[in-house]
Amino acid sequence: MDRILLEAPVFNLQAALEAAQYGIDRLELCANFPEGGETPSAGMLRFLKSEVDIPVFVMIRPRGGDFVYSSKEQIVMKQDIQLLSELGADGFVFGVLDEKGRINEAACEMLLRAAGGKPCTFHRAFDASSDLNESLQKIIHLGFHRILTSGGKNSLSEGLPVILDLLEKAKDQIIIMPGGGTKPEHLATLKESGYLKEVHASCKIAKPSRNEFVNKDLSFSGVPLDYSLQLGVDQSLVNEFKSVL
Repeated sequence: MDRILLEAPVFNLQAALEAAQYGIDRLELCANFPEGGETPSAGMLRFLKSEVDIPVFVMIRPRGGDFVYSSKEQIVMKQDIQLLSELGADGFVFGVLDEKGRINEAACEMLLRAAGGKPCTFHRAFDASSDLNESLQKIIHLGFHRILTSGGKNSLSEGLPVILDLLEKAKDQIIIMPGGGTKPEHLATLKESGYLKEVHASCKIAKPSRNEFVNKDLSFSGVPLDYSLQLGVDQSLVNEFKSVL
């Protein structure tokens, strides 16, 4: 069996650089961790492509919340794909549903065309869809390269039986990439399927910030600000994943 690829989602420059340094195989570049990922800035991608030599897939998500996007939001997504492709994005990560929780095939077809043949991942909008088996077949038919999924549950621990079923159903038609609270101890079971090719794991850790002053009376969203920590990547956890893979 070929070596299993390890992808990490990264939400800031520090984490992206650390992930590449510590041996992550591919980055999923996102903004806005609390919302689960949104489209990152063009400047971030351009700078990162000058600093790392591993593939960078870019999240295309114009806002947080649900995955039912208006026609104008879809145009924003299309233009983001076109612009970020010009800046060196190696692939894209997106997903669009309709109001009933089904795959919005027309919107996905438009975005896939905009990607111009670069590999695309259907992200965890898949987990929010109304019928995972039906969604699987539609995503395969559309031509996505992979599906990022926690098995329709909050975490991989809960969705593991579903992911094993998806791996068996998909076989070699599409890559099923488990993600969402992925732990090294999940891998032995996943590898037994014989169809595991890629794994998505943040390997994140909160690291001290250089900031020395905090205004205790200030918050921007009703949640107290914590300037003392930033998200980074845990090298020991990356090593643990890679030793199993």
